[in-house]
Amino acid sequence: MAFFVPGAAFAQTTAQTQDQDAAQVDEIVVVGSRIRRDNYNAPSPTQVVTREEATLQGFASTTEALQSTAVTGGTSQINNSYGGYVTDGGPGANTIGLRGMGPSRTLVLLNGRRVSPAGSRGSVGSADLNVLPTAMIDRVEVLRDGASSVYGSDAVAGVVNIQTRQGFEGLTLEGQVNAPTEANGNGGSTRLSVVAGAKGDRWRAAGSVERYERDELTLRDREFTRCQTDGFFNDQDYIDPRTGQSKCYPITTTGSNGVTINTIGTSVATGVGVPGSVGTSFNRWRPNSAVTTGVSGFEGVGGSGNNLNVRDTFEDRMLNESLISPVDITTIYGEGGYDLHALGNAEVYGEVLFNQRKSSQTGYRQLSLDYAEGSPLIPDNLAFSTFAPDQGLNKGQNVGVRAFIGFGNDTSEQEVDFTKLTGGLRGDFIVPGWRYDAYVSHSRSKSTYTSEQFLTDRLIETLDVVETAPGRFECAQLSSNPGCVAAPTLSTRTIAGELPQDWVDYVFRPVTGTTEFEETIVSVGIDGPLFQLPAGEVSAFFGAEWRDSSIDDTPGLDSQLGNTYNYSTSAITRGSDSVWEAFGEVEVPVLRDLPFAQELTLNGSFRYTDYDSYGDDTTYKIGAVYRPIDWLSLRATYGTSFRAPALFEQFVGATSGFLSSGADACNEYGADGVNPNRAANCAAEGLAGDYYATTSVQVISEGGAELGLAAETSTNLTIGAVFQPTLPSGWGNLDFAVDYYEIEVENGVSQYGASAILDRCYDSNPGDFAADTGFCALVSRDPSDNSLTVIDSYVNLATDIVKGLDYTLRYRNDVGPGSVLFNLAITQYTEVSNKLFDEDPLEDYVGMIDNPEFTGTADISYAWADWRVRYGVEWVDGMSSYEYYGEDPATSDYDLATDDYFLHNASVQYSRDGWTATAGVRNLFNENPPTISAGVYNRVGNAPLYSGYDYLGRTAFINLTKSF
Repeated sequence: MAFFVPGAAFAQTTAQTQDQDAAQVDEIVVVGSRIRRDNYNAPSPTQVVTREEATLQGFASTTEALQSTAVTGGTSQINNSYGGYVTDGGPGANTIGLRGMGPSRTLVLLNGRRVSPAGSRGSVGSADLNVLPTAMIDRVEVLRDGASSVYGSDAVAGVVNIQTRQGFEGLTLEGQVNAPTEANGNGGSTRLSVVAGAKGDRWRAAGSVERYERDELTLRDREFTRCQTDGFFNDQDYIDPRTGQSKCYPITTTGSNGVTINTIGTSVATGVGVPGSVGTSFNRWRPNSAVTTGVSGFEGVGGSGNNLNVRDTFEDRMLNESLISPVDITTIYGEGGYDLHALGNAEVYGEVLFNQRKSSQTGYRQLSLDYAEGSPLIPDNLAFSTFAPDQGLNKGQNVGVRAFIGFGNDTSEQEVDFTKLTGGLRGDFIVPGWRYDAYVSHSRSKSTYTSEQFLTDRLIETLDVVETAPGRFECAQLSSNPGCVAAPTLSTRTIAGELPQDWVDYVFRPVTGTTEFEETIVSVGIDGPLFQLPAGEVSAFFGAEWRDSSIDDTPGLDSQLGNTYNYSTSAITRGSDSVWEAFGEVEVPVLRDLPFAQELTLNGSFRYTDYDSYGDDTTYKIGAVYRPIDWLSLRATYGTSFRAPALFEQFVGATSGFLSSGADACNEYGADGVNPNRAANCAAEGLAGDYYATTSVQVISEGGAELGLAAETSTNLTIGAVFQPTLPSGWGNLDFAVDYYEIEVENGVSQYGASAILDRCYDSNPGDFAADTGFCALVSRDPSDNSLTVIDSYVNLATDIVKGLDYTLRYRNDVGPGSVLFNLAITQYTEVSNKLFDEDPLEDYVGMIDNPEFTGTADISYAWADWRVRYGVEWVDGMSSYEYYGEDPATSDYDLATDDYFLHNASVQYSRDGWTATAGVRNLFNENPPTISAGVYNRVGNAPLYSGYDYLGRTAFINLTKSF
């Protein structure tokens, strides 16, 4: 990465070169300000990533470069390793969040204009990096500082501005291949692009077409994901009695890892247990034809006193799941302009961006199939059983036997079409030296998303059968359900997942939903000099903007109706919001070229905002650059920011999810030490003191518009210093910067969380509990089976604080026939804390898993003639969560710590006669991610789910570019 620090000469080869060329540099606008200036000197720290540096690092797309440790400071990002998780924007979306504050608090711009959200499902709220035109990008400017007064909502933690190539002429062909060497040849990517441009006396036009494809990487392809174990210390992992080794994908007491398969559940019966089982009474059984006593044909694998890990919990098809999901992206971008020779030498300009993403994920499904008591599909040796009351498949009849079937792989797919159209007019304003810029932009994201689901209504009918001949069955209600296929008989083959294809085709169906997100922006601004001071011109920018956005997510009808078996349901998300704003910025040069005051410049900005959804608000920001002597610059900013609630946070339709039965607040409430209020409230519901829930907790998530959801407010402080000492002749040029940052968000938009709602309800005063008020108004318990339902809406309650330091160093010197360049960038977090409720203590997560205290990047390159070689290292500090969980590392059974992680990269580049060839290796030493124990953090195989780690392994890359 190339790191340019405002106030330093990092944007130029040397400080001297900057001084010499200052008169030749055009006035430009750099992210963080709307005022044109002839250099990068500004109060806010800005990092610049050039396309050349990104290519040397082996990044095949802008997404990869932006999500790298160097840009994000080591905070985890949503990428293609999250395909199996519920994420904003849906599976396949890639987002960026600065300072660990999430993508909703980071604003993404393209040529200084907003990139609208894109994705699938109801929670579309952030820009998807997949839509960016990698081939046309010249550089990326990253402002890690609050800037809502300059850019409006969302610029809380920072701004990412993608700048395309300006004035491009000619033709450039580019191709890049990234090929992992350690993943069975899978997980590689290819990018092909064409960029073309031309100019005339009064016109210009340029554009690009590109294709990007990345292959799927599965759990089978990497060693650390092929055999997921508990990872406990002190030989606490479960040992499979059949192999004598730690069991792959066991079922631990925390409910992580594998799923029960090849097993049936019955009422408790006497029988023969598998080796390692306890006693002779069981309620879980595995087929064994050698057993002729007790429950013939089955051996016991679960019951009182028996370890669940005795069960079958893994099959080979689990390894077909996506570790990194595949994607196919097509992007078309064009821009142009025409000089009118009128309206102040105005130029009419326009931009078009078309992007299509096709992504998919491979998962694994367990099928829990309930056979009704007395069903002819149950064999005689199991007819004794009454497993449970009807769980929804047996038309009110008791469940006789439950089959835990390893069904196999399923696929989810998304197709997202994104369009962004911009047209504008810019030219000289009436006042000399002033310019105006007015534009209209319209963006639309339209997606379809499909997942394969078991349809509950069809399962119900297939399980209700009549026997038409010995061993032949048909659906009892076939006349009203044409095409219905009787469920398979409960047999060894069925339990093993060998299911009739015609039955699978009938009950396992694709469910498709659609999502549309539209945004229209009308913006106008003028900028120029106000008046002259002894230290220079006072410059200003004034503008106004109107934005209107809408979301319409319509899940598949089966999802809306709750007809997807053992899967979440979703209601329609539909809503809109609009805002108009007036804003301004002024920059005042106070002192210049005086003793101990080589420069003192003040900057201030202000914005008034009026949203339809919650009303008006104001933000401001003040900043200063002070250079007392030539080699030292001091800078500081302080400001307020805000984030309007995303449309999905306001309007997301009721979406169901589930917590394990262990989340029930009344579990074993009669034990010593339980809150007396909780004990009284649970007893009031008629529950015994030793009650333990057996059904999961349903959680309904909803938007917060009806609850008066308001904008988040925040403050942002940055203080920094830039050192540029003049070294002796021949010693080269050194630049060093250090910046302290502090962001505090109040009224943060968040959800209470189902667990917090349950705890606060059941711990409340018994009188309030009985009155069903407060948090208890969000909780209901079904008296028929004691199952819980919790309503969890978006509200304003969270406090988030991030503090830390950025260190940046750059050294350059001429050595031999060429020049050497060294870059070092380190981010230190001193506090990353949050709390949901005012009375809660702040929880500081610095140094814990997923939240490293330090991250850094370093690279050294040498360039001579037509050659350039580079070596780089990315560093993630070791992390530990022992203290947070009150565990002693010396005695704990859990591995809750990771070592320092280093990722080495090397590359070489040759350029001549319009050709540029770059080749190299990422993860040169094939460093695997560290491992931790199961049951505490989300894992990928045995490694933490953390974007700062490389899951591909050693990857070779080559990039070829030809310009005409």
